[in-house]
Amino acid sequence: MVTSVPRLVIAAPCSGSGKTTVATGLMAALAARGLAVSPHKVGPDYIDPGYHALATGRVGRNLDAYLCGPELIGPLFAHGAHGCDVAVVEGVMGMYDGAAGEGELASTAHVAKLLRAPVVLVVDASSQSRSVAALVHGFASWDPEVRVGGVILNKVASDRHEELLREALDSAGVPVLGALRRAQQVDTPSRHLGLVPVAERRGEAVEAVAAMAAQVDRGCDVDALMALARSAGALSSAPWDTAGAVAPPTDDGPTPVVAMAGGEAFTFSYAEHTELLRAAGAEVVAFDPLRDESLPEGTAGLVVGGGFPEVYAAELSANEPLRKAIAALALRGAPVAAECAGLLYLCRELDGRPMCGVLEATARMSERLTLGYRDAVAVSDSVLAVAGTRMRGHEFHRTVVEPGAGAAPAWGVRAPDRRVEGFVQQSVHASYLHTHWAAEPGVARRFVERCRTS
Repeated sequence: MVTSVPRLVIAAPCSGSGKTTVATGLMAALAARGLAVSPHKVGPDYIDPGYHALATGRVGRNLDAYLCGPELIGPLFAHGAHGCDVAVVEGVMGMYDGAAGEGELASTAHVAKLLRAPVVLVVDASSQSRSVAALVHGFASWDPEVRVGGVILNKVASDRHEELLREALDSAGVPVLGALRRAQQVDTPSRHLGLVPVAERRGEAVEAVAAMAAQVDRGCDVDALMALARSAGALSSAPWDTAGAVAPPTDDGPTPVVAMAGGEAFTFSYAEHTELLRAAGAEVVAFDPLRDESLPEGTAGLVVGGGFPEVYAAELSANEPLRKAIAALALRGAPVAAECAGLLYLCRELDGRPMCGVLEATARMSERLTLGYRDAVAVSDSVLAVAGTRMRGHEFHRTVVEPGAGAAPAWGVRAPDRRVEGFVQQSVHASYLHTHWAAEPGVARRFVERCRTS
């Protein structure tokens, strides 16, 4: 099957150049013209897709060639972009920066090649003039398989500065498709290495996205960007088939309710996880641990993803009825899957505040940022996987968990170091690793089957 959705990849020489402003603003500007825009993000980041969703009215989706494998990038893209008029893909880090020690794997350039998509390079021009031509020439010529179809100049100081930049780029062979003024930068507060999630600042986030759209409309040739998107080559990828991936049950057995934590404290989840759980036969019901004092009616299993629980530790701790309900659910043997923030929530305490107490472990904030891709193998049978199942994950946290007794490790991390990580305790699987279940759909099928029989 051939996918021919017009598409662009928004890349940059390095982080902090303005990719999110341009990508999100372009998404919103195109959506304001009545186009159905499919938003995508290269890499594992959960936060930017939230802003993309605000800009387009569609769920933001990740394209991560490390977590999912290069072979799934085309199908996952086609799945998300089905029925859309155009797709905008925001890159990650610098254009050629990928998984450490893995060459181009999972870089923006790698994904652009897999999608046969033209690239727009966003350049922070605040401290250069003629040198911008050498920079753009280098990025455009480094890999002949990557087609840099245009440049957007960011943080331009004045009309004269823009004139000098455009004159320099005349010889680079890459057209300038926009110039954004330095004084018009949009305020997007950040935490750790990313923006503050939309769920924590929805009103301000809506205003920020509108400002990004206005900035792109004012400073960029949106018609030329759309024409470049239409020049993307046909992509021979059938859309990823959720039902086919999990082989849904054929009997008329019960439909288990899987409670999915959400709200401001737990914002990290890939859209495909919910889709896979539903395809495997579950009813997925969202709840907010900050506000709901009980689990959804009939809960047979629980999924708690990532986020920033340390910001809301006091509120989470204060919701004692829900903490007790989760502990009781785990005690009776219902399947529980928790990642990163979810792991902290299941601990006995976080920074001295009582949490759910499902795990005999304590968690605390740390000055050290743990960040990076991980190659892992399941070392214990669990509600997610049998021992020996290999998965790739991503670790991103500033906390330390000190384990107690009674649990086996969840993963053996093979790279970049060798260690065991996480907890498997009865029907609980809790780990720091964020994984993408599309790479191993059997995870969702196994979890739902356990929910039926628990």
